[in-house]
Amino acid sequence: MALWRRPTRGAGRSHSFGLNVQLPFEQSANAFIEGDEKLLTFKYFFTRKLFFLRETDAVIAFPGGFGTMDELFECLTLIQTGKFGPSPLVLVDRPGGDYWQEWEKFSKDQLRLKGLISPEDHHLYTVTDRIDVACQAVSDFYSVYHSSRYVGPMLVLRLKVELADADVESINRAFEDILVAGAIEKTAAFPEELGDETVALPRLKLHYDQRNTGRLYQLISEINRRGAAQLTEVHPEQK
Repeated sequence: MALWRRPTRGAGRSHSFGLNVQLPFEQSANAFIEGDEKLLTFKYFFTRKLFFLRETDAVIAFPGGFGTMDELFECLTLIQTGKFGPSPLVLVDRPGGDYWQEWEKFSKDQLRLKGLISPEDHHLYTVTDRIDVACQAVSDFYSVYHSSRYVGPMLVLRLKVELADADVESINRAFEDILVAGAIEKTAAFPEELGDETVALPRLKLHYDQRNTGRLYQLISEINRRGAAQLTEVHPEQK
């Protein structure tokens, strides 16, 4: 995604890979990855987006044209329908810019207020014009929450620290609306997860309704808030 047609350095050439797409005009590879063997060029947008999200722990979007909107809405659709993530999505503008503010206003006026998206869907992303806020949004998302997977119908949230029983009780009261049965409970790794590098991490399991993704992101935020006080060091699985 382009930021004012200027190349972005990212993690640097040695720690980055590039996913380019063949176009008859405008498009060229980022100057910081051009010519590197880790630069892949795709003929079709859909295969590029598949690879792009396959290796992604966070998405940062900058102002751009139709291609940026295509990638953003595809990402939001996959997040909302549970095909990607949960992962942080941050929309970063230039200082004082209104690109993403105007986009968000359209989303609220034309989508949310007309009942085309859920009221909580704005929790799926963060809008900012500050780099420090963008970085904090990503690090906060993974401060206690580590990752998730489904084991049968059960959504399993892997955490970096175990939540107190009182916190789990509070979370149950606040988020019972996204459960189709039972309660949010602590659990160890399931047999299907044995051998996984996260096997020792504490977990929460829940029969999530797979509909209210904005509420699921709010749940992750609440888990991060309640577990933050118990973090004493950076976990070796820190993303």
